[in-house]
Amino acid sequence: MAQKHRLERYHGYLYIAPWLIGFLVLTLYPFVTSLFYSFTKYDIFSWEFAGLKNYVDIFTKDKIFANSLRRTLIYTVIAVPLKLAIALAMATLLARPLRGIGLFRTVYYVPSLLGSSVALSIIWKYLFKSDGLVNMLLKVIGVTGPNWLGDYHITFWTMVLLPMWQMGSPMVIFLAALKTVPEELTEAASIDGANPIQRYFGITLPMISPVIFFNIIMQTIEIIQLFTPAYIITKGGPAKSTYLYALMLYDTSFRDFKMGYASALSWVLFVIIIAFTLLLFRKSSSWVYYKDGEGL
Repeated sequence: MAQKHRLERYHGYLYIAPWLIGFLVLTLYPFVTSLFYSFTKYDIFSWEFAGLKNYVDIFTKDKIFANSLRRTLIYTVIAVPLKLAIALAMATLLARPLRGIGLFRTVYYVPSLLGSSVALSIIWKYLFKSDGLVNMLLKVIGVTGPNWLGDYHITFWTMVLLPMWQMGSPMVIFLAALKTVPEELTEAASIDGANPIQRYFGITLPMISPVIFFNIIMQTIEIIQLFTPAYIITKGGPAKSTYLYALMLYDTSFRDFKMGYASALSWVLFVIIIAFTLLLFRKSSSWVYYKDGEGL
């Protein structure tokens, strides 16, 4: 019997071996080595130990780092609430039992299948270039469109619009959460005289607050690492107005070949993401509620 159990255990290890190997080689090894290289001066061909010099230079000498981090944090703070607000609004509409609602749900989810891919970024670039579709439509109604991707004051906000288009994934999660809200609660509130707005903000939103919190965490982590749109659409311009952190990290490593410095930058980003996540968890206890009536 003991031999049979050992054999079953080995079979289990065999089944998870592909994932385990992939995790060790493609995740854990790069994770550990990047930490080591962050303390070195490494340019692919050679390296030498530099101690904390990379980190000191980041916070004392690198003005591009400060500008890029500030732009990224502003972008995240604006884009995440807007994206989730639109996703929640659409989920609320699509949760209604209407004829053909399944088709509408599919249509609204399709853009998210592209993710933040090169294809979607190219589409966005051609929509908002000076002679793109958006300005062509504005011209039809007699309006001269701005230089969406070339004006320092406009380009950043044009980029902020992109995540709004990719609200399919959080929308589906919100939709699933809305389906779990007990109808008897809303019916009881209706009998007590609560109008639809009061029922929505007093019952529906508190009931799905754990899902709202989950989406905030996931979207913050995703958008703070955004790279493809900034690289494909604007290359960080004009005047580095869209030079997001991930693009700076890419340029430092693959254009300037400062791999050690780039590793330090990546670990700074990692710490910032952890700090954001812990802050959100700390603040969530005042507004995230579960069915047992307790917060986090």
